[in-house]
This record gives sequence, C-alpha cells and structure tokens, in this order.
Amino acid sequence: MREHPLTPMTDANLVRVLAAQTRGTVGLVAYADVESGAAAVRARLAALAAEGHRHAIVDATRDEHLVAAGAACVDLPLSTGGSGLALGLARALAGRARSGAGGWTRPAPGAAVAWLSGSCSEATRAQVAAAQSAATAFQLDPTALAADPRLAAAIAAKAAAALGRQPVLVYATAAPAEVAAAQRLLGTERAARVVEDAFRGVAQALAAAGVRAFVVAGGETSGAVVDALRVRALAIGPEIDPGVPWTLAVGGEPYRLALKSGNFGARDFFAKATEMLQ
Repeated sequence: MREHPLTPMTDANLVRVLAAQTRGTVGLVAYADVESGAAAVRARLAALAAEGHRHAIVDATRDEHLVAAGAACVDLPLSTGGSGLALGLARALAGRARSGAGGWTRPAPGAAVAWLSGSCSEATRAQVAAAQSAATAFQLDPTALAADPRLAAAIAAKAAAALGRQPVLVYATAAPAEVAAAQRLLGTERAARVVEDAFRGVAQALAAAGVRAFVVAGGETSGAVVDALRVRALAIGPEIDPGVPWTLAVGGEPYRLALKSGNFGARDFFAKATEMLQ
C-alpha cells in the first residue's frame, strides 16, 4: 500500500494514521485483549470510551481474533474495516438473519460479463496484464478524460458494442509513475473523480446493453459501480479468492457482482471469477 495512488501508507501504526485524520483521540484494543475473547474486547472498548477516546483500533492476527472483534462490535453504532472484520460481524449476525431475504444464484448460461478495474495496486496491475489476452480491452486515461468531456461516453459505447463471447475489460489501472504524472497535471482529487465518473457511465452503458455480471477491482471503483447500478443490498455467494466472494444484488435488478479491493486476489482473478459463473 505504500504507493497507493489515493491512500499511500507510509506508517504501519494505524493508531497514528487514524489520529492524524480526526480531532478525537484514538485508543487501541491490543492483542492481549483480543486474545482473551469478545468479552475482553467489549470491556476494553468501554474503558476507552470512559477515558474519552472517540475511536478505537482493534488488533488481530488470526481468524479467532476477527470472530471476537465481530462479536464485540456488532452492536456498536459504527464499525469499519476490511473483509476480515466482516467475517466476524457476519458470524455474530448469523442468528439474526431473516429467511427470504434473497440468496446467491448463478446467471443464465452464456450471460455477458464485464471486467472493470480502477485499482493501481501491484496485485491488480498483474491481474489486468493477465486478463488482457482473454478480453476485449479499453483503457481509461484520466488526462484524456479530463481533456475531452465526451470521451468517457464514447468508450462506454464502444465497450457495450464489443460485448460478445469474450468479456469486456475496461481499466484505468496504471503504473505508479503514470498515476503520479496524471495527479501532478490534474490534482489528486480531480484525477480520481474523472476516472470514477467514467466507470459510472461505463457500468450504466454495459448494464443497458445486457450485462448482469461485473468483476470490479478497486474500492473506489466498486463504490462507483454499485452507485451507478443503484445496488443497495447484496447476498453473499461463493468465495472466488480469500476475502472476495461473488454477490447478488437484492431488491432490484439481480446483478452478480465480484467487488474486490486492489491487493486482493490471485493473478488469474478475473478469469477465475468468470469461470465460477458457468
């Protein structure tokens, strides 16, 4: 994560990282508390709140810690984290699940699949390189998108027209030097915004052309796609790679979505995800 284009991580101490971003103080639920189980985590969280801390970071090094953290955090007003915390929260919420809320199903045979990648992480760069030989590929360049307001719509239309037996790949994934050059020219926020807006348009165009399965790489890109498709709830399906499942949109159009942050997944992630739909 040290070269992430939006959130570079040059400090491994998350308490310091979060403290630099908030006026409230940040406490730590350390390894020893998490090792002792959910009750000890809850007690430590209560103690931190009594001391005046507004935020807390919870340590974890193995799945049992994630289960304890999930059980301790399940009734808090707000918990945030990666898929590891979701593992613990899901187990803690299992007893509260309602039947009939929707479940994972595969799409009809031969359904069109689109691959969208906005992440510039090391893992995703390797995944996009591997995917290009198996897909019809279109690149989104932030500098070109900023220079031509019509370019994003043109690429979206070309991607929709290219749907066929191969998946369509639309990517903004680039090497760190290329990302840095675009950020210097446009500014970090604008460079990110033009790409995310382009992915919204691409997702909508592909959905209008009949795509009902999307493999999406990148947290910001996933958010843009989910927003564009008006997805509000997901049923969790089979795991593609550790921490990354297929999901099914619930309560609206039944899109199949594989949403991953940049550094997740094996090199063949896009192809592997698509094969699982067959």
